[in-house]
Amino acid sequence: MTSSVQEAREALGQRLREIRRDAGVSGRELAAHEGWHESKVSRIEHGKTQPSSGDIHAYGRHCGANEQLADLLATLHNIDAAYLEYRRLLGAGVKRGQQLYAKLEAEAKVVRNYDPQIIPGLLQTADYAEAKLRSVIEFYQLPNDIDAGVSKRMERQQVLYQRDHRFHFIISERSLYTTVGGDDVMVGQLDRLHSIIGMPRVTLGIVPLMANAQVVLENFTMFDKRMVKVEGHTAEITITQPREIALYGRAFDVLARQSATGDKARDLIRGALDRRRS
Repeated sequence: MTSSVQEAREALGQRLREIRRDAGVSGRELAAHEGWHESKVSRIEHGKTQPSSGDIHAYGRHCGANEQLADLLATLHNIDAAYLEYRRLLGAGVKRGQQLYAKLEAEAKVVRNYDPQIIPGLLQTADYAEAKLRSVIEFYQLPNDIDAGVSKRMERQQVLYQRDHRFHFIISERSLYTTVGGDDVMVGQLDRLHSIIGMPRVTLGIVPLMANAQVVLENFTMFDKRMVKVEGHTAEITITQPREIALYGRAFDVLARQSATGDKARDLIRGALDRRRS
């Protein structure tokens, strides 16, 4: 369980505890009304057990809090949505994941993306995207919809040319050397990166390999200041808490200050290209 999801669960439990105490209802009384084991109330209110919608309704009935039900149920739904297993997200294949990101990218005015290992999807060539998505399909044993997935990823890139959008990508210098699909694929991908520098409404920064580890983060994407998507190995986390979003924003700013842009970024890319071609 991720820290952000657990914190949200604990916050909901604390809120339910306050509702119960304000109503003058003991945990034992609430459990007796619902036929619960006495420990269930404590587990819910301390974030050990996530309540069901039925449990939320029970608090509303017995604690005179029916007017708060809509908000409480929305909070519960957000917790459920925050932790999304990749198998559930990609169960129908990789195209679905591309469609979900395309919608988020189209709705956002400012997209900030950090990737410490590979090239972000919006900047990938078709060959690079095919190699990467194929490895995802094989590793997670997903339905093979590689052609549809690559096509949708390429279609997503049209958003880069919309005038009312801004994009800031930060990658690690390591991303230039992590092999995806072989040397020929990497040469084409590095050429693509080189051509992106100077593109209107797009900023590309590269954090040098020897930069200080001021922040150590996984791959994440910020959509305006309203949502952060974090990609873990087994699950994708959706963060909507303003305090947590602000922390990711601060981390991105630190990485931006460390990153090489413009001609300095071109030099790093040319260095990686020379290594591949030699």
